[in-house]
Amino acid sequence: MLKISVPLAEGYDEATKKFVDTETYTLELEHSLASLSKWESREEKAFLGREEKTNEQVLRYIKDMTLTSDVPWEIYLRLSSENIEQINTYINAKQTATWFNDQATRPSRETITAELIYYWMVSLQIPFECQYWHLNRLITLVRVCNEKNKPSKKMSKGDAARRQRELNAQRRANMGTRG
Repeated sequence: MLKISVPLAEGYDEATKKFVDTETYTLELEHSLASLSKWESREEKAFLGREEKTNEQVLRYIKDMTLTSDVPWEIYLRLSSENIEQINTYINAKQTATWFNDQATRPSRETITAELIYYWMVSLQIPFECQYWHLNRLITLVRVCNEKNKPSKKMSKGDAARRQRELNAQRRANMGTRG
């Protein structure tokens, strides 16, 4: 969760000779599958798609991320560039210690939507309370589940032959025979 203070009024501090915020509004935000789903249901387009978003669409997503109740729309219009930077940093954060070796993987051309992520959750039996996790953390969990569910790599012909020789030798020893 991210907490930001939106400046509402500014005053001049004579002691420091600087302008300071005299009144602020605190917003609590969560970048999650639930907020993504709200935005996509209203906008009817993929939030994670390549298409650029207007400033108004970005503000509406920030509103969808908001956990604070009954926030007037004017508060979103007063977000400073520093607030937007904090929000973007939060959205782009990994939120996990897990990393992947992505040398050989190509990025998917599939458009990722909220419904697709819900499908992944259902097929991987990820509980629905995870829809409130930070979205990047949830997508990392999906990737971990996919990696762990992959079948093990096939043995090379040489490895398979060596394994068979070892098993045959072990069986001969156990049975007390020569072949």
